Amino acid sequence: MAEAQPQGTGKAAGGRSAQLAHTGLRHGWTTGACATAASTAAYTALLGGEFPDPVTITLPKGQTPAFALAVEELAPGRTSAMAGVVKDAGDDPDVTHGALVRATVRALPAGSGVVFKAGPGVGTVTRPGLPLDVGEPAVNPVPRQMMREHLAEVARRHGGGPGATADVEVEISVDHGEEIARSTWNPRLGILGGLSILGTTGIVVPYSCSAWIDSIRRGVDVARAAGRRHVAGCTGSTSEKVAVALHHLPEDALLDMGDFAGAVLKYIRRHPVERLTICGGFAKLSKLAAGHLDLHSARSQVDKGFLAELARRGGADEALAGAVAEANTGLAALQLCAAAGVPLGDLVAATARDESLAVLRGAPVAVDVICIDRAGMVVGRAEPRGPGDTGQGSPLR
Repeated sequence: MAEAQPQGTGKAAGGRSAQLAHTGLRHGWTTGACATAASTAAYTALLGGEFPDPVTITLPKGQTPAFALAVEELAPGRTSAMAGVVKDAGDDPDVTHGALVRATVRALPAGSGVVFKAGPGVGTVTRPGLPLDVGEPAVNPVPRQMMREHLAEVARRHGGGPGATADVEVEISVDHGEEIARSTWNPRLGILGGLSILGTTGIVVPYSCSAWIDSIRRGVDVARAAGRRHVAGCTGSTSEKVAVALHHLPEDALLDMGDFAGAVLKYIRRHPVERLTICGGFAKLSKLAAGHLDLHSARSQVDKGFLAELARRGGADEALAGAVAEANTGLAALQLCAAAGVPLGDLVAATARDESLAVLRGAPVAVDVICIDRAGMVVGRAEPRGPGDTGQGSPLR
């Protein structure tokens, strides 16, 4: 288990960090953070002969949690080293809570870089439309980058010099991961053989629906009390960064919306601000565009048929619309349309904006929407529109 918890910045009485504190729920750690800790410990033992325990890592936002090792094994002659960390999801009802995440590290020839391998319980990508190529182990881009950076630091500490990089194979495995993955969306997405190694911040945010919705309300209250006329409801930390970069909003104007778009809209309907920006992943906001107010994958899914209808409105022919309807993921649908010059991202953003205005029921709030991809690139935008502007209401519902 990790021995530290993420701390708020203390810079403001509102915003994301205040929301997290308000819930009173205990944070946890992603599989990506656990894999980074395990691989760092294993590589340290491979080079130096001793496992650090606990092992401390640095997360993307600067937190430095320490993880206790649950298992460790150094092969004779230091041909490989394995370390494992038990995932602690905090108070989040995460199916991977308590899973043992292992990393086995083996040296490769100079210049090889870090090569990732799916061990037992970690899936392999078999279909397009995900942020990894077909055939790759299901270790997502941010955890890969975290591991590369930490392994390079280990190499530097063990005599590699300031510019040293690691040349290793990193095999990530999860005990009973294939069984656990049956309770996830991985099989439907074509990730076969086990779990995905996930996480963009390293931190699992616990979602008690009532506590989180209450924290959204308190976030709106704080923003209004501070005189903020423009707030942003964001689905996560990546979308929050995009909203800040585009609109230069202060921390107490940021609402960690998560999956609860309806909670933001309904509370702002009763407690208006002049402008609301909704920023989130394309797939999640396509669900809002289709009329869903709870964007969690367990309670709403991406409707590719709906996306196909939007694509037709953007000029897609029947062949493209059919391909969109059969796409593996929302991202795959977006990529198909982008290649054909069909602005599916903008269409989703505009429709999500109009659905939001419908929920606001004439409240004096102008809404704009920003869709992003997994890397944080803007893939769709809808300009602000208020209740008096023409065109309100979804064109497909």
